[in-house]
Amino acid sequence: MLAYYLLALGMIILDQITKWLVVTNMRIGESIPIIENFFYLTSHRNQGAAWGILQGQMWFFYIVTVIVIGVVIYYIQQYGKESKLAGVALSLILAGAIGNFIDRVLRKEVVDFADTYIFTYDFPIFNVADSSLVIGVILVMIATFLDERKKKGSIET
Repeated sequence: MLAYYLLALGMIILDQITKWLVVTNMRIGESIPIIENFFYLTSHRNQGAAWGILQGQMWFFYIVTVIVIGVVIYYIQQYGKESKLAGVALSLILAGAIGNFIDRVLRKEVVDFADTYIFTYDFPIFNVADSSLVIGVILVMIATFLDERKKKGSIET
């Protein structure tokens, strides 16, 4: 169980260090090409959620994030023992939620910087916490799918 919380802590630290580097070394709007026409470091701020929705609704985010953190910790305690994949997935979700929560509390906005272009589409700018959340949710879906297949297999045998 401790390993899941250490993973979350490591991701939170990585998230906060990368955001600190962007805040201290780049002007808002500044963009540095890493892979031309594909990946840029772009200093951006977001007062909303993914794709800029719910701009300025900080109290909503505070309340929802506290609830999410509580629910995720509960599920880590419940399912982390049974499934390492579920435990890792939930720890990534926990890290992502806390990483962006720290920004909202301390900065009143979230620092984003990973700017990708997929062909001609400029994907919304994101950060390590966002990546952690997305990967965690995908892994939860995979863990759920595998668990359902396992249950069906044990019923049929």
